[in-house]
Order: sequence, then C-alpha cells, then structure tokens
Amino acid sequence: MNQETGEQMLQVLREIRDAQRDALQKMEETQALVREQIALSRSAVAESVGMQRVALQRQRSISLVALPALLICIAAIGYLVLRYF
Repeated sequence: MNQETGEQMLQVLREIRDAQRDALQKMEETQALVREQIALSRSAVAESVGMQRVALQRQRSISLVALPALLICIAAIGYLVLRYF
C-alpha cells in the first residue's frame, strides 16, 4: 500500500467519523425533542384526568339532587292523575 492510498483511506475514515458525529448530534437533538413531547403529553394527560374527576364529582352531585327531584315530580304527576281522573 502506498502513501497516497493510505492518505485516501485515512480521509475516508475521517469523513465517516464526521458523518457519524453529525448523525449522533442529530439523534441527540431528536431525543431531546421526544423527551419534551413526552413531558407535554404527560402533562396533558394529567390535566385531562383531573378534569374527568371533576366532571364525575359534578355528575354525582347533580344526580343526588336531580334524581330525587325527578322522582318527586313523577309522584306528583301520578297523584294528580289519580286524583282528577
């Protein structure tokens, strides 16, 4: 192997090394973006779960008031129907 071939091989190896460094840097940047997106997603999921819990609590509260009121209205209508017909 002569000097020129050795230099060409060395140059090719340097180019490969540089390309791998660039690829690694891009992968690290992408990984950072993915981590950020995961954090945002977790935050959104946590907020959604919290909102669902609040909605369920409100639904239970309304059910405790609305269901007895509905039953009282049905009973009153039944009473009126039986009394006047």
